[in-house]
Amino acid sequence: MRLNYHPVLQIWFLPSAGEEVCSPYTMDRIDRQYKLLGCASEGTGGNDEVRLRTLLQAFATDFVPFDRRRKRASFQTCLGLLRKGGFDLLVLEGTGIAAGFAAILGRLLYGRRFVLSSGDAVATFLSASMPYAWPAFALYEWLLYRCCSGFIGWTPYLVGRALTMGASRGVTIPGWAPFPGTLEFLAEQRRGTRRALGIPESAVVFGIAGALVWSARYSYCYGAELVRAVLRTNSSAIVLIVGDGSGLEKLKQMAGSALGRTILLPGRVERSQVPGYLAAMDIGSLPQSVDGVGNFRYSTKISEYRQVGLPFVTNETPMAYDLDEGDLWRLPGESPWSEQFEAELSRLMSTMTHEQIRARRSASSASLSTFDCESQLQRCTAFLKDVLASI
Repeated sequence: MRLNYHPVLQIWFLPSAGEEVCSPYTMDRIDRQYKLLGCASEGTGGNDEVRLRTLLQAFATDFVPFDRRRKRASFQTCLGLLRKGGFDLLVLEGTGIAAGFAAILGRLLYGRRFVLSSGDAVATFLSASMPYAWPAFALYEWLLYRCCSGFIGWTPYLVGRALTMGASRGVTIPGWAPFPGTLEFLAEQRRGTRRALGIPESAVVFGIAGALVWSARYSYCYGAELVRAVLRTNSSAIVLIVGDGSGLEKLKQMAGSALGRTILLPGRVERSQVPGYLAAMDIGSLPQSVDGVGNFRYSTKISEYRQVGLPFVTNETPMAYDLDEGDLWRLPGESPWSEQFEAELSRLMSTMTHEQIRARRSASSASLSTFDCESQLQRCTAFLKDVLASI
C-alpha cells in the first residue's frame, strides 16, 4: 500500500482513484542519511513552499517559518537557524532579498552550504521596478550564484545564466500542474463551468488565470491584453479572466458595457476550481515581455495549459520556439502591452475557427513530457544527492 504526502497539510494519506498528479516517495524511501533545511522566500504556505516541499520529499527536511510581511524578523530567524546548524544543506526557493542575504551570510560566516532555486533573472526582474538600483541587484545576484553549491532553474536559460555567473552546477526543474488532467475530468469540468458562466459551446473563449497585479508603469496586468484586443474586434470571441488583485477593477473599467457579456471577470476562485475554468477556455494567454525578464521564463501557466490540453498565444520569447509542439501561436510585439501585440491578438480573435483550435489542442494534449512531475522529482533528488556527496 502506498501513502501520498500532502505538502501543504503535511500529512500522509491514501490517494483517491484518478486524482494523483505526481506519485510521492513513500515514508520508507525517505533518505535519512542527510538532513535538509528548506526555505521559501515567498513565505510559508505559498505556492513556492508547496513546490519546495514536493521537491524535497525524498529527504528528512525542516522548513524555516518565513513571513514576507515581517522580512526583518524572518531574516533573523533564518540566519539564527543557519548559525545553529544541525543540517547538511539549505535549499532556498526564490530569491527574495531577506532570505537570500541570510543564505549568503550563512555561507560566508558559518560555512553553511545552500542550493538556490529560482524562476527569474534576479537583477533584471528587481530592477524592472527600481532601475536606479540595478548595480546593487546585479551584485546581489552574483553573490547568490557564487556562494551557492548548486542551482535549480525553472528554465534552462536560468541555469545557463547561473553557471555563467559562478554557480558550480545546475539542473532544470520547470514545474508541473497541480491537478489531474484526465479527459473525463476535463470534459465534465468544461461543461459545468461553461454552463455556470452562461457560455455557449459554440463560443470561442480566450482566457487566462492568475494574480491581477496592476502595473502603473505599463498600465497592464494579466488579461489586459485580452480585454484590449477583444474590444478592437467585432468578432463573437469571449474573454474569460480568472483572478483577483489591484488590476481587477481596472479591467472592469476597461471592459465597459462588454462586462458580463463578452468579457467575463469572475474574480478569485478556489484553487480546486481553476482546472474547470481553464478547461472552459479554448485558447489561453501566456503573456511575456521580450526582454531580460520574460526571455528567461517559461511561466507556471504553460504546464497548467498543457495539462488541460489548452493551446495558447504568447510572445516571441525563446520558450515560444523551444517548447513549440504545434499548440501555440507566436505573435510579434516586444511586450503584451505593446500596440503591435494587441493588434495581432485582435486579428487572431477575428479569424479564429474551431478547426484551428482542434488542431492545436491535439498537439497540446500530447506534449506533457517536459512538465512530467515524476521525472522532475527523480532528477532533483539525484541532483541534491550529488551536491550533498560533494560537500
